[in-house]
Amino acid sequence: MQTQKLDVHEQPSEDGALAQTAISRLRQLSMKLAMAEINIEVFDTMQPLEKDWRALERDNLQSLHQSYDWCTAWVSAFQRPLAILKGTYAGETAFILPVEIVKSRGFAVAKFIAADHSNINTGLFSEGFAETGGSIDPHDFAGRLQQALKGRADLLLLQNIPLEWRGRQSPLAGLPMVQNQNHAYQLPFLASFEETLKQLNAKNRRKKFRVQSKRLEAAGGVEYVIPETSEEQHRLLDVFFRLKSARFTSLGLPDVFADGETQAFLHGLIDKRDDGREYFGLQMHVLRLNGGNEEQIAAISGISRKGDHIICQFGAIDEELVPDTSPGEFLYWQTISGLHGKGIALFDFGLGDQTYKRSWAPVETAHYDVVLPVSLLGTVAGTAHRIVTRGKAHIKARPKLYKFAQSIRARFG
Repeated sequence: MQTQKLDVHEQPSEDGALAQTAISRLRQLSMKLAMAEINIEVFDTMQPLEKDWRALERDNLQSLHQSYDWCTAWVSAFQRPLAILKGTYAGETAFILPVEIVKSRGFAVAKFIAADHSNINTGLFSEGFAETGGSIDPHDFAGRLQQALKGRADLLLLQNIPLEWRGRQSPLAGLPMVQNQNHAYQLPFLASFEETLKQLNAKNRRKKFRVQSKRLEAAGGVEYVIPETSEEQHRLLDVFFRLKSARFTSLGLPDVFADGETQAFLHGLIDKRDDGREYFGLQMHVLRLNGGNEEQIAAISGISRKGDHIICQFGAIDEELVPDTSPGEFLYWQTISGLHGKGIALFDFGLGDQTYKRSWAPVETAHYDVVLPVSLLGTVAGTAHRIVTRGKAHIKARPKLYKFAQSIRARFG
């Protein structure tokens, strides 16, 4: 009897590869067929979508910035026209893209709600639709989005989207894109604060903390406070506005928090809270000097939470109080150490390349903008956005040029 020896290391791997290829092709075919059956509706109010919206946002990988409460606070403050895109397949909601229409320089631009104050955007997708990420027919998807927005917008501009977020590829990844000039910075939480610090230069960071502690003690000491009452939270947000305005003025930069709508939006977030689903829109944390009045706040920050993801939205320091102690850094130490053991997996410092973020965050995430023209005017606006974005990225990648650009901006506004 003639026998053939089976190489157990090679043969199954070939079969496995063939099987994976077949499965991949079936998924792609299935998704293309599914796209043909997806119906996209446009809504100009949020309320009819609330039930489906809240169901989709339960997924831990959907961004806080597309949550129903976050968008409600913005819409209430700004009152811009909405064009929310809802995709339905086989009677089930496949996705919701919370979009508003912003008029700018003669163009109507469809953008994520609250895009100007968002650190990460994902859109909202059902788990089944999200898992198909790379197999969606991008041309069909783009065409359906364009058709849905026809007559409402010239350009669909969805900004600050990570192509892959915590292991999941974005279903938007196949659409026309340009890399955003800003990256985001994250600190993964490990089992304990000590283990988390090991991802960084733990020895130097502990040394710096000890030096800061001694200097702050010499100044009379400080207390780290997370006010429990809504009234105190709102009052501290106003303190932040004052401190940040002074900082922008000293740098000769425009105050992005100065307008009444933005301030109303952020105040609205403070009252968006649901402990049952580990969610709060905005929570103020402060470092306050001992022995003085309640207004002697050395550092202040605002953070948000959705599930196991914390996002630092902003921070400020009083430059006249203990300036040689780096109170902002000290506040981050207190906040990050205090969040351990509370179900947090990721602390997100948000967009913008700053030294303190790099010192705390070992993970850097590139973001991208979907730039999809809907009309001929939109083609012009989209081209302009690509040119400006690439120009900003070119400048920011060159420290000397970026410093020069900042000085020009501070001088001329």
